[in-house]
Amino acid sequence: MPTTATPKITLLIVDDIPANVSVLFDFLSASGFKVLVAQDGESALQKAHYAQPSLILLDVMMPGIDGFETCRRLKNDPKTQDIPVIFMTALADTENKVKGFELGAVDYVTKPIQQEEVLARVNTHLTIRKLQKELQTQNDELDAFAHTVAHDLKNPLNAVLGFAEMLGENAADHLDAESLEYLEGLQTASRKMVDIIESLLLLAGVSKQQVEKQPLDMLNIVQQAQQRLAFMTQKYEAAIILPDRWPVAIGYAPWVEEIWANYINNGMKYGGKPPRLELGATKVANKIRFWVHDNGEGLTKEQQAILFTPFTRLNQHRVKGHGLGLSIVQRIAEKLGGQVGVESEVGKGSTFYFTLPVG
Repeated sequence: MPTTATPKITLLIVDDIPANVSVLFDFLSASGFKVLVAQDGESALQKAHYAQPSLILLDVMMPGIDGFETCRRLKNDPKTQDIPVIFMTALADTENKVKGFELGAVDYVTKPIQQEEVLARVNTHLTIRKLQKELQTQNDELDAFAHTVAHDLKNPLNAVLGFAEMLGENAADHLDAESLEYLEGLQTASRKMVDIIESLLLLAGVSKQQVEKQPLDMLNIVQQAQQRLAFMTQKYEAAIILPDRWPVAIGYAPWVEEIWANYINNGMKYGGKPPRLELGATKVANKIRFWVHDNGEGLTKEQQAILFTPFTRLNQHRVKGHGLGLSIVQRIAEKLGGQVGVESEVGKGSTFYFTLPVG
């Protein structure tokens, strides 16, 4: 029975000196690769876009656009940004090496080219890229599995919660104190499970969903988050202080509302008694830092270090949680081009912040 030949891995060599190209072309072809050649940056961009090579060997000094600019354009094109680039250069000084890495190159080789060294570096980065793709595939499958399980659990859990609430409304007069306590526990546990499922679905959605970022009406977003937490605000007798004006940032309103809801929620749980939260914003370079300062106990350096780790819970003796909230906050902020963090000192409260690009 005939067998199908394994397709060759494609490499792209970009160099304007025919002698350099010829030597590498013959050696890499003899090593089992399919080798494409471009003699300038523009043609390299075209060939990389359409041929999708597995790796690019890119000369720095070329006529027209040089290797640095070619690399920058490769990394700005979604179709080529993940292709590993190895610079070939006679510029062995540190500044040019660093510049190449900053532009997204994975490695460099210095001229005159040593063929065996090139082959070793090529094979190393092809292996790394293969492992990255396998890991990404596994992560995608895990995300899809988590989303499916969470979605399938949502409806039956809502039914359990609904029946428990109906029993509480219609049968409370016929139950003794112990049974009422059990019923209340069933309702609390059901709500908690629904919250966890909603968090898992949101986390999966943030990972996969592509959204259109727009200028944000932050006052309205914060008010929406406060409305969601009105019951908690009343329960904890929390004071929430808002600024007179909000600067305009770029983002996606539903996700940013989730950040505020998580921060305000945690501020009320872990703040003082009663909690006092101050919200605000500060411009930092080309970003805006939005923050929530609480009057809680503050956090140690060790606690701060693990704060945004998924499924990590702090102060469990005070309020139990499933630890997804802050990891969702971090995922959202990074997806929107920002960052998250906390500044805290024991005995002086905590300031939780996230940044977004200036509008």
